Amino acid sequence: MTSITEDTVRKLAAFRSTGASVTTCYLDVESRQLSGRHELDRGFTALAKRVTGDDGRPVAASVADDLTRMEQHVKAGFGRSGVRGLAMFSCSSAGWWEVHELPVRVTDQLVVQEAPAVRQMEEIVDEYERFGVLLVDRQRARMLVFHLGQLEDRSELFDELDRSGEDSRDLVKTRLSHKADEQLNHHLKRAAQAAFEVQRRYGFERLLVGGPTDVVADLERHLHPWLRERLADRLHISVTASDDQVRTAALEVERQIERRNEAALVGRLREGSGGGRAVVGLAATLGALGERRVDVLLVAHGYSAEGWRCDGCVSLSALGRRCPRCGADMVMVPDVVEDAVHDALAQGCRVETCVGNADLDVVGRIGALLRY
Repeated sequence: MTSITEDTVRKLAAFRSTGASVTTCYLDVESRQLSGRHELDRGFTALAKRVTGDDGRPVAASVADDLTRMEQHVKAGFGRSGVRGLAMFSCSSAGWWEVHELPVRVTDQLVVQEAPAVRQMEEIVDEYERFGVLLVDRQRARMLVFHLGQLEDRSELFDELDRSGEDSRDLVKTRLSHKADEQLNHHLKRAAQAAFEVQRRYGFERLLVGGPTDVVADLERHLHPWLRERLADRLHISVTASDDQVRTAALEVERQIERRNEAALVGRLREGSGGGRAVVGLAATLGALGERRVDVLLVAHGYSAEGWRCDGCVSLSALGRRCPRCGADMVMVPDVVEDAVHDALAQGCRVETCVGNADLDVVGRIGALLRY
């Protein structure tokens, strides 16, 4: 199974060929799994016909080779266990081929253009960050790491309580209480250290913790500063819950966190648009991107629009045909938003896909926070 990161997507966006197009194909595997391999083959064939047509219209030799290689890959079969989506990138004339088997669904898409179509990959990385879950009680601790919605690592520890002397009548309650506190303190220190070691190994961005309220409060005091910085929320779930129960609860909290973060960014966008710190709407956003002033690009999920691209100064515009920057003739592109995401990643900008945010929809479904 492919593990994709922001760096993976940026490397894809950085690919350039000399004089040859790049073919990108996303294929929804999950919706076709029950129907078997032949349905997956037919799905790819239907996508390819959007390029070649029913009459097999001529395409560039490199593109024809791309389609052949993709078809062979689909027909040969691949590690389908847990695979829900497939992303293939090819530029045969440059000897470039890259394939990603994904544990999340994608939308069927086949694009032939000058650069890889990376928007779907970026949306996956944006929505499914790697995060850790630390569950504790007074004796047990479980550390789980999830990436792309799938369990990536699991570890457990158990500290049995020493109950010796509990039945001794000459042992006062205060001593028992002190002993229990010491055992709990030792246990939570071990749990916090184990979580820190996992974080160093996997580098997850967020940490969720769960367990009895008083125990979790004590645990948080033992967390390494790196982990406290990444502490995002608490889970209301027992340390004995199944992996699937933990995954479901954690993903729901992650979605809530993601929506809150998106809302905060859109709030900054709307505030800044009146003072020169942000721009909203397609035309203004593409203009800022061409001037390399964009820090964070915000795009509504599913938003697309026709637009124009200038190959002379490598800029985008909502209106054509003359480039507003250099005056050259521009080429029409079917989805200038896809191109904008690609250019933003190539420039090192952060891209945030906002799901169901009405405030972003009101200002044009796209905008940018500016560097200057």
